[in-house]
Amino acid sequence: MSAPANLANHHGDEGRVVTPRAQEDLDEAQELLVGRFVRGLDAREPRKQLAPVLAEDGREHLVLRGEVVVQEAVRDPRLLGDVPDPGGVEAAPREHADGGVENPPTRLLRPALPVPGRALARDRTVSQRPVRIGAVPDTAQQPLTGMLVVDLTRYLPGAFASRELLRLGARVVRVEAPEGDPMRRTAPAWDDALRRGKESVVCDLKSDAALARALCARADVVLEGFRPGVAARLGIGPDDVPAHVLYCSITGFGTEGRHADRVGHDLNYLGWAGTLEDTAPALPPVQVADLAAGALRAVAEVLAALVGRERTGRGARLVVSMTHGAHELAAHRLGGDPLPRLLTGGLACYETYATADGRHLTLAALEPAFFARVCEILDVPELAARQYEPDQAALRAELSALFARRALADWLDVFDDEEACVGPVATLAEAHADLGPWPEPPPDVPLGADTEPWRAELALV
Repeated sequence: MSAPANLANHHGDEGRVVTPRAQEDLDEAQELLVGRFVRGLDAREPRKQLAPVLAEDGREHLVLRGEVVVQEAVRDPRLLGDVPDPGGVEAAPREHADGGVENPPTRLLRPALPVPGRALARDRTVSQRPVRIGAVPDTAQQPLTGMLVVDLTRYLPGAFASRELLRLGARVVRVEAPEGDPMRRTAPAWDDALRRGKESVVCDLKSDAALARALCARADVVLEGFRPGVAARLGIGPDDVPAHVLYCSITGFGTEGRHADRVGHDLNYLGWAGTLEDTAPALPPVQVADLAAGALRAVAEVLAALVGRERTGRGARLVVSMTHGAHELAAHRLGGDPLPRLLTGGLACYETYATADGRHLTLAALEPAFFARVCEILDVPELAARQYEPDQAALRAELSALFARRALADWLDVFDDEEACVGPVATLAEAHADLGPWPEPPPDVPLGADTEPWRAELALV
């Protein structure tokens, strides 16, 4: 499916929108990297958001690999009666009889309504100087207030996704087996952090799925993470919910193709996706497939589909593939890097270095001006000219020897007021303390605490 031609690249450091060039000369790749794409780390206020207009006459089936097919039409006047402009919505791509997907006309892009709850900046002193950090939006500004999310998932991706929807104001009901989510036993601290504030309903889906089915019928959003076909066999699949519901499946490999029924976890998905090529056998420090390609991708698609439902009255069928999503995080590199393994260990100016006390610091001075300043501070200004030379190993060795002379705290003092892109490898606890204060966590909810109230609410007692 071809991309819309009228989208623009947004450069946050310039605070403006510029039209992308059709093709950049290869010999400009390094200049682009250091001069445009990684210049300026000071965040600006985002521009107006643009939201794509969804399909005109169908409930969308969105398989998040760039494929969009129309699944079924919805003609319920109760759902369409308050659509402000049904005639001004362009149709989504149609599936041909041979299984292909035709390219749609360029989609209309309309400014979305302002998003409530933007982080409010405030001053805080860190390392003896004021910086700007994001404060948690107050509950009155949460845009998903009044939305009901039913979470049928297990383990990390779905729990993280529904926690993010909860943070944005949604009411989240977590449907658990009688023994609880497996994370309650395998990673109780993770489970505690991700379940707080959610309601807990116990339901044995294999023997009595009526409660879960009734909850899904009441929901605005349903999240599930079973292997393809399992939810349908249990009677809680996408065809078992009303047409206005946004039904999102977080899967390992999607619902089609040779990997669809394959079992796996985050590391498997990253391996299949090709994202571990540069760094294996080292393990990634966070579950990128679970959290970024899975949970956050699901949240983004759900939010977009909610905007679409406001305009059309129709729900959507969303399928998130963690493997395909993880591949997309690195697929822009398929055409080659300006230098081998550019941001995965290939550059000495983008590296972690050991300090005298056994700690590590981060150096990310991609821009020549920043790297030149680092070299000046280290009293080796001649190294600046070697920033992108072929022999990065020699440059890395010289920088390693220099950074090993002092403790991390000393280096942080040296670079604190410098524009040099140098920072610490902080511990998780240090970062939590430095980046706070954080909001008080919601109260814990015992397993099954909301089962009977929901049974009564749904007249299932």
